Amino acid sequence: MTKKVDDFRLKLGKQELVPIMIGGMGVDISTAELALEAARLGGVGHVSDAMLPTVSDRRYDTDFVKDKLLQYKANIDNSDKSSVKFDLDQIAESTRLHVSRTMERKQGAGMIFINIMEKLTMNSPRDTLRVRMHAALSAGIDGITLAAGLHLGSFALMEDHPRFRDAKLGIIVSSLRALQLFLRKNLKTGRLPDYVVVEGPLAGGHLGFGMDWAQYDLRTIVNEVHAFLRAEKLDIPVIPAGGIFTGSDAVSFLQEGAAAVQVATRFTVSKECGLPPEVQQEYFKAGESDIEVNGTSPTGYPMRMLKNSPSIGSGIRPGCESYGYLLDASGRCDYIDAYNREVAAHPGEKKIAVYDKTCLCTHMRNFKCWTCGQYTYRLKDTSRKLPDGSYQLLSAEHIFRDYQFSTDNRIALPD
Repeated sequence: MTKKVDDFRLKLGKQELVPIMIGGMGVDISTAELALEAARLGGVGHVSDAMLPTVSDRRYDTDFVKDKLLQYKANIDNSDKSSVKFDLDQIAESTRLHVSRTMERKQGAGMIFINIMEKLTMNSPRDTLRVRMHAALSAGIDGITLAAGLHLGSFALMEDHPRFRDAKLGIIVSSLRALQLFLRKNLKTGRLPDYVVVEGPLAGGHLGFGMDWAQYDLRTIVNEVHAFLRAEKLDIPVIPAGGIFTGSDAVSFLQEGAAAVQVATRFTVSKECGLPPEVQQEYFKAGESDIEVNGTSPTGYPMRMLKNSPSIGSGIRPGCESYGYLLDASGRCDYIDAYNREVAAHPGEKKIAVYDKTCLCTHMRNFKCWTCGQYTYRLKDTSRKLPDGSYQLLSAEHIFRDYQFSTDNRIALPD
């Protein structure tokens, strides 16, 4: 009998879930509504903590961005952004608002986690990370997935929170070595991660690989992690991610011992996704040659996106006084350097182009940086083309159920 995803269960403590986890896509691309659907259907959904003060202004009528801009407006023409600090209370409040409002609406047997990225350094890496994690725990999140970084000190930053041993805590890694480093550095907290997401080279957005990403293979890395955990007698659920496009893809990992799969690309064209409808149509239309991995992210990580992303080549002025989520501990961001270089090279020009880096904060906030998974070009095969040439958006439930019950690599089209 052919197996389907629903024949397996993800065990997290005493809870058993449908082994489907929707990844945390920022900025508010993995919306509360998308996470709530995953939980209602018995799986795991993520909200993202990327730029939550900005998301809070949009969703909950706060003024965090305006307040920050007013405070630092005099610094706009200054290349030194070291003085542009976030108000820690506002960071905590934006996280509390988003998490608590989401959790209040939760129904079903599933869980809702928050994806917290270490690379959101926010001009004070340690303090802002600690505040974000503590606020999420205090607001009642079911779990935290540590992403975009090694998180060598993150457990220690949460250790004094009353929910540190109660909430589910996991880490995203792209290699066995990254997992080993994490476990070694967090050993003194006496707490293992509740799950490990192994993200392979076909994932969307930032990658945990160099520009040689194509030389790596998700299944190989997952098998290495499984072998290590068995040798160390560590019972930690392993969740593969990146390029798992069908229920049959998922089953192949589950049969080899994976506890669940993390998926995201197919949900970018769901009605519950935060991408504007016109951008979702760009994802549908994309061909395989329209997808690239480039080095435009100021974080230093390679990033997969659509080649026609408006962010590529944009010479917009750095928006650090309003945003500044990628400023390092010294108030630096690689985009500021690239922008200033082009301004100096083109004196008097009103509009410049910057191709090697992008102002990720501004463009992600405005849905102009179209990050995507490698199999985005297959999205057109999951929907129906409408008379006007556009594609039908799907419900998150339809996509989730297709993963859960499909067999033989089939994809169910919408009614």
